[in-house]
Amino acid sequence: MARRLGFDARMIEGSCHCGAVRLEVASAPVELTSCACSICSRTGALLTYHPLKDVRITGATDVYMWGDRMIEFHRCKTCGCFTHWLPVDKDYDRMGVNARMMPREIWSGARVRYTPGPD
Repeated sequence: MARRLGFDARMIEGSCHCGAVRLEVASAPVELTSCACSICSRTGALLTYHPLKDVRITGATDVYMWGDRMIEFHRCKTCGCFTHWLPVDKDYDRMGVNARMMPREIWSGARVRYTPGPD
């Protein structure tokens, strides 16, 4: 999957562990979300959110969906790292990128927002 970026500035780049899935985002995150839902808490993701046009993902991913099937969770087909999620409804112009796929110095200064999981 490849998408055209909605910007021309220097891109923030990242990749999964093996490098087979590469991502580019328009800007460094200033806020990250540590979600305590059942899947995010298990993957250890720190999510940053972007409009669909501001992210480019290349490489082969596997998709996992559960529950209400509104979100596609993507992971590298080779090393299994959770890289991003996409909405099933493509009119919803927001996606989540796992900031842990970026160099640590890009996201380490960002504020972390914690969201509660199920009781």
